[in-house]
Amino acid sequence: MSEQKAIFIDKSGTTEPAPELWEPAIIKGADFEAEIVRLSEMPMPNNGRRQSWIVHPDSHKLGVGLGLAPGIRPILEVLNPGEQSAPIRHNSTQVNFCIKGAGHSVVGGQRIDFEQYDLWNFPSMQTYIHVNDTDEIQARLTYTNAPLLEKMNVHIVEEEPPADVKIVEEEAKEGEVAHDDPRRKSPYGTFQLTDEGAWMMPYEILVAPDSVESKALHWPWKKVKVELDKLAALGSDYVGRRLYLLWNPMTGRTNGTTPNFFATITIRPPGIVDKPHRHVSAAMNYIFGGEGRSTVEGKVYHWESGDLLLTAPGWAVHNHASTGTEPVYELTIQDQPLNIIMESLLWQEDMKKPWSVLGAETGFDTNREQVAS
Repeated sequence: MSEQKAIFIDKSGTTEPAPELWEPAIIKGADFEAEIVRLSEMPMPNNGRRQSWIVHPDSHKLGVGLGLAPGIRPILEVLNPGEQSAPIRHNSTQVNFCIKGAGHSVVGGQRIDFEQYDLWNFPSMQTYIHVNDTDEIQARLTYTNAPLLEKMNVHIVEEEPPADVKIVEEEAKEGEVAHDDPRRKSPYGTFQLTDEGAWMMPYEILVAPDSVESKALHWPWKKVKVELDKLAALGSDYVGRRLYLLWNPMTGRTNGTTPNFFATITIRPPGIVDKPHRHVSAAMNYIFGGEGRSTVEGKVYHWESGDLLLTAPGWAVHNHASTGTEPVYELTIQDQPLNIIMESLLWQEDMKKPWSVLGAETGFDTNREQVAS
């Protein structure tokens, strides 16, 4: 086998080009309905997964890792009455949102019964199935970070995973080093090297970091809506956005629903116009109530209930407005947690003021306290 040699590319004196922003993209509710019908009428696949990827026209420019935004792929998944999908697991994480029908999922042995507009997450490498135990078609939007892992060439998928078992500590077999054997730990431990805060960590801790339990969590729409509707009382003077993050505590300071994505549910009362802002993280909105418009980099895009939009390509200036007589309800999926942990989340809340590196610098205030009082 011939030896592969890396190459040098001389970039001396060059400057980095500005990112080429993607155009917003929209999938209309009528197109969703037609695709749901098409998927439901096709012969059931061997793995039981009737699905269509939703990708941006520019996605192919990035090569492997297709998505509606770089690193984010929504998937429309359909199950007919009485059907269930085959078990699968992978190291990508997901957010599921039921847009039609009902049913249940089993994730890592945990059953989650869901209805329309419920949301739930899928941790990495937990075996799962979806079941339609109703008399109506079930349709879900699945948001996955698989495109990012595919780009890294490390998306690991097991189509026939082993049965889930609890890992139990057993006595070390002959020739093995027991889990609690002192030889497993460096006698020096982790220690501070400089007064400025640089540390040193031994291999034994590097390969055994503190683990945080990752659970499949469920946010029922009926409960979420009760809390969300309270935000309608914030008047037109409120400068923030009327939303709640569906927060998974295991994500900590990165404010995620999964370690990669956050899912927020927003209510926009009629006549609300947001202030223009921008952020490095990409955002896509699924509208499930009301109608309105988004202005992105000076172009106006109109939307209504049932539409899915890439409304905020990374670093594009944008704002949203509700234009109908009914409140807008929308699900937003955004890769903010990933950008926070990478220290790449530039966020400009007010286009007349400087941006901030959220998670590393002080963020922004709203006037909610004054409005509430």
